[in-house]
Amino acid sequence: MNTAQLRAFLDNAFPQVKDDFEILELGPMTATIGMAITDRNLRPGGTVSGPSMFSLADVSFYLALMAMIGPKSLAVTTNCAIDFLRKPAANTDIFAVATIHKLGRVLAVGQVLLYSKGQEAPIAQANLTYSIPPRG
Repeated sequence: MNTAQLRAFLDNAFPQVKDDFEILELGPMTATIGMAITDRNLRPGGTVSGPSMFSLADVSFYLALMAMIGPKSLAVTTNCAIDFLRKPAANTDIFAVATIHKLGRVLAVGQVLLYSKGQEAPIAQANLTYSIPPRG
């Protein structure tokens, strides 16, 4: 799927979050996805909440996968481990770079690195496994 097809899929399949994520770049086995940070994404202390970062990691890997296998909305996360590495910059948007390391018939495995705009080092890293629904 290309960017326009992926955007249309996200809008139709997940209208509740369609405005939360921006597809910045797609490539073979990779996707870069942005997330605008608002007050609802913050935790006490003015930093981005863990659940918001997890959401970006999960959606980023999902979109990278959909770009490779087509619109299979029933692909699901079977495992995710996330390490929060450093505090994101205050009141700054974040983005994720998802990379699929293995794309099999029933499982996809990869990594997502999250960044705060303006910071060079990643703020979090997640390792994910997705189950791909059977064909037919």
